[in-house]
Amino acid sequence: MFWRRRQPFQSPPYKHVRHIAKMLAEVFAPQTGALCEVWLDGEKAATVEYWKKDIDMDEVKRIREHDNGHGQVFKTGEEPIYGETYLPRKFKMGVTVPGDNSIDIFTHDIGIVVLMDENYVLQGYNILVGGGMGRTHNKEITFPRLADPLGFLEPESLFDAVKAIVAAQRDHGDREVRATARMKYLVQKLGIDGFRDLVRSYMTDGGIALQPWRPMPDWEYRDYLGWHEDGHGTLFYGLLIDNGRVRGPLKKALRQIVDELSPFLVVTPHQNLLLTNIQPEQRRVVEEIFERYGVYRDVDRIDQLVRKAMACPALPLCPLAITEAERVMPEHLERVRAILGKAGIPPSESFVMRMTGCPNGCSRPYMAELALVGSGPNGVYQLWLGGSPHQTRLAWTYADRLPPAELDRTLEPLFVFWKQERKPSESFGDFCDRMGKSTLEQFVAQYNEGNANGQIAAEHPTNAHAADAFEKAKTRGRAEKIPIRPRVSLRPAVHARLRAMAARAGVPLKVLVDEILNNFINSPESESIFGSSIRDGIGTGGATNDKQYP
Repeated sequence: MFWRRRQPFQSPPYKHVRHIAKMLAEVFAPQTGALCEVWLDGEKAATVEYWKKDIDMDEVKRIREHDNGHGQVFKTGEEPIYGETYLPRKFKMGVTVPGDNSIDIFTHDIGIVVLMDENYVLQGYNILVGGGMGRTHNKEITFPRLADPLGFLEPESLFDAVKAIVAAQRDHGDREVRATARMKYLVQKLGIDGFRDLVRSYMTDGGIALQPWRPMPDWEYRDYLGWHEDGHGTLFYGLLIDNGRVRGPLKKALRQIVDELSPFLVVTPHQNLLLTNIQPEQRRVVEEIFERYGVYRDVDRIDQLVRKAMACPALPLCPLAITEAERVMPEHLERVRAILGKAGIPPSESFVMRMTGCPNGCSRPYMAELALVGSGPNGVYQLWLGGSPHQTRLAWTYADRLPPAELDRTLEPLFVFWKQERKPSESFGDFCDRMGKSTLEQFVAQYNEGNANGQIAAEHPTNAHAADAFEKAKTRGRAEKIPIRPRVSLRPAVHARLRAMAARAGVPLKVLVDEILNNFINSPESESIFGSSIRDGIGTGGATNDKQYP
């Protein structure tokens, strides 16, 4: 029945968001039975996805197979969009409305923002491309990246453009090195302008439909916890699920609510749960069931640090995990809250904290204000700082290897510094980004030196010495953002020869390598081997996200 599929917020923009998401899911769904053959012993799903009843499948087929004559689709085979090779790597799309960043819009390969006027007339879509979180430790060719604005599309051009973006990644994405196969690396390589030109080459009429980005309100992270009206007389309830794990009494309570009230359940990108289509008179029934099982939580009384936190499953469930995440997140939250208290910061203060067991970034840690990323055995993590409270800015690495015993010693001075020198209402992430890594390190070092020398009373860890340390750091001036230092891997034999040459010449190795490469790049031999593009490309880089790294 239709009412069982009712979703939160029945306003036209949100309803259109869901419609576009359903259409995208079907237009770009694989058409072969390979998935079932490989993973399900050839058995198909027992039921048809419910959203197929809400969209025109004939229209989906028409969009998928439409050939605009610019290389978007293949005319033969079972896969008109993917051909015989599919995409180089996984591909994610997200759809939202202006201002609502509950889906972490900047972390997707494609982000789509539905734009309507004040009368709810559809104007078109703003498109972002090139986001992604995954990276690999000690491989600087891999990195998290925020999506860039690609442009604005009127309604009739959306699917033509999205097919063009997918085709661009299909044909030009890296198929040689798996670590750099995501579309974000293609966007980074070409630059957003170069990638936009590439997408236009796949679009109808040369991509003239791709217009400049339309201005929008600032983004805001929303978790939708607690009770809300959906706009059609019914309610929905946002339930906090710690790190997405449903078990024990909570599982039993949800089972009873579903059996008795038949709400539609929506899993959020923050691993929480929305119970929708609840009649106003059923609100108390829901609360009583949660209370009966001892799992009811007043949203206003939940520690905001806990409310904003997220961790991936990690050990023992994930084979890629290096460290724990989900199972140790509660104790880390308690520990961080205690350190905040020791620094004199009240319980009302909080920030976005995320934790992951490896650098792949499934809990999107690189968007957090403070993140712990699994780095080594025995609970060693990287510490990332500087993301924004609304997930619009990348964090950066503060410490590469942070053993558990060093957590208090590292975080306490950072929190003290934040308390003393923050601007009014300045979040922890914004503060860290404003100060920069070097200034933070200087303060932490001098703060800990004062502790070691007994200059800070245990009961007052935030006073004279901390202020003095800040003054010393401030007199040096706020450090400039630290650029990424490029690295190039060499075969051991080549590296040994270069070291020997540098020793004979009596110059540093980096000076010798720089001179050799510079002479070669500017020589006729380089053009004969690689073409003129290698020299033309030097100095451009195509990088658009440099500003996101300290």
